[in-house]
Amino acid sequence: MLEFINIHLIDILDIILVALLIYQIYKLIRGTVAMSIFIGIIILYIIWLVVRTLHMELLSAIMGQVLGVGVLAIIIIFQQEIRRFLMHLGNNPMKKRRNFLTRKLFGEENKGVPLATLDELTQAVRKMSETKTGALIVMSHNSTLANITETGDIIDAVINRRLIENLFFKNSPLHDGALVMNPYKLVAARCTLPISENPNIPPRYGMRHRAAVGITEQTDATAIVVSEETGEISFVKEGEIKTINSITELRLAIENSYTAS
Repeated sequence: MLEFINIHLIDILDIILVALLIYQIYKLIRGTVAMSIFIGIIILYIIWLVVRTLHMELLSAIMGQVLGVGVLAIIIIFQQEIRRFLMHLGNNPMKKRRNFLTRKLFGEENKGVPLATLDELTQAVRKMSETKTGALIVMSHNSTLANITETGDIIDAVINRRLIENLFFKNSPLHDGALVMNPYKLVAARCTLPISENPNIPPRYGMRHRAAVGITEQTDATAIVVSEETGEISFVKEGEIKTINSITELRLAIENSYTAS
C-alpha cells in the first residue's frame, strides 16, 4: 500500500526537473491574470494524483477525463504564455552559445550600440521629455519584430534626433503608435503593440507604458516611454518599468541592454 513512498535517484531527478519547469512557468506568468488559473490547475492535478493513489476509481476516471480535455483549454488560455516560454527557451540558450562561440572562434566582442545612435536617440528623448511630447520607442535586439513593423508604416531611415522628434509631434500623422528601431536604423512608425495584462502595473502609467510592458514581455526588445503628462522617461525591459532620472542613466540602460544580449 505504501509502495509509492519508495524514492530512488531517478525520482529525485524527476522532482527537481518538474520543480524547475514549474518555476520557469511561474516567472513568465507571475503578476498576470493567468497566475490564478495556473495555481487552480496545479491544485486540481494534485487532487487527481491523490485520488488515483487512493484507488478511488470512479472519481479518478472523471478527473482524468476532465484533465485530458483540459489540455486543449490550457493551450487556448495560455497561448501567450506558451509562446513566451518557447521563445525564452529557444532564444536565450542559443543566443548565449552563439555569442560565446563567436567570441572564442573569431575573437569578436559584442560591439553594443553605435555612439551616433546613442547620441541621436538620447538627445531626441531629452527634447521630448522637456516639451512633454508623448513617445514610445521600441528597440529590437535578436528578434526583428517583423510582425510588429507590419502593423505600421515602414520608414527605413537613418537615426536622426530631429526625425524622431517630428515623428512624435502631436500633429504628425505617424505620432500615434510605436516607433520601432534597431541600433542602425529607424525601421517603422505608427506600429501597434500588444497590451500587457499585468494587474500590478501602477495605475499612474497609461497605455503607452502598458504597450511597452507588453512588447518586452513577449519579445527580447526593450522600450523607452516619454510621458505626455509629466515628461517622465521610463526604460522598459523584460516587462519591468524603470524610471530614468537623467540622459546619462538612459544611455547606460540602453548600452547594458545590448551588451547583455
